[in-house]
Amino acid sequence: MIIWLASYPKSGNTWLRFLIMSLILKDKEEINLDQLSGIKQFPSSHQYNKLNVNEINYSNLNDISNYWIETQKIINSDKSIKFFKTHNALCKINNNIFTDLNNTLGVIYIVRDPRNVVSSINNHYHHIDLEFSKNFIFDEKKGIMKKSKVDINNDYALPQIIGSWKTHYNSWKNMKKNYLLIKYENLIINPKKEFKKVTDYLEELMGLNFSEKLIDKAIKLSSFDRLQSLEEKKGFSESVVDPNSGIRKKFFNLGPKNNWREKLNKKISNEIEKKFENEMIELGYL
Repeated sequence: MIIWLASYPKSGNTWLRFLIMSLILKDKEEINLDQLSGIKQFPSSHQYNKLNVNEINYSNLNDISNYWIETQKIINSDKSIKFFKTHNALCKINNNIFTDLNNTLGVIYIVRDPRNVVSSINNHYHHIDLEFSKNFIFDEKKGIMKKSKVDINNDYALPQIIGSWKTHYNSWKNMKKNYLLIKYENLIINPKKEFKKVTDYLEELMGLNFSEKLIDKAIKLSSFDRLQSLEEKKGFSESVVDPNSGIRKKFFNLGPKNNWREKLNKKISNEIEKKFENEMIELGYL
């Protein structure tokens, strides 16, 4: 059964993965970014390569959605619990649902203030300006697509439909089984309290027991400063290459220092607040 680590892009999913891997690899003194491969992304090419199907167009979202559930059934055939990261909305395409209760044990959904998501997306996707990034998170039909030809022998992320920031958030709220909401901002303000929600959740679902010492260690190893340092020293495979310079951009860029009040003009922040007013009030962002 799958425990989803779901989020809108640039909302702290990688940070949460690192925290969880720090718990799982409790005997490791110095967990590094390479260990993040222990929690893979869904959907990806290697998962779909296990299907007994000819001629799937890996660049076509409709083709990908046709096999969401079948692929998950294959993944779950060993009846073990596993984690998968996803940015996909909990949606339906041509009557194909992204996941169901037969394949899902639960979901940890991490959410971030959309005003900070905008500037982070702007850096990650090398958008021309913040207005462009604002339109990105407003787009109800937004997808993450492969723009270049890829080697099918390598594992790579397949197209995902994410929609707007609010549609994505509201879609995963519909998960009726073991839904846990984590706020990125709370992980910054009080990491011990917020991460304890995650460990309590995992202990109940997986029958595990995490000591206070192990939790404190995981938080220490997962600090944003340490993640930045690890990336600077050895790089990070999930960072993107700037198409203009050919240089990899920092994945762990600003993190807790990303302050929308310093990044956004009044026009953009007002538009975001108006567009997502109900959800932002619900989450305490307004």
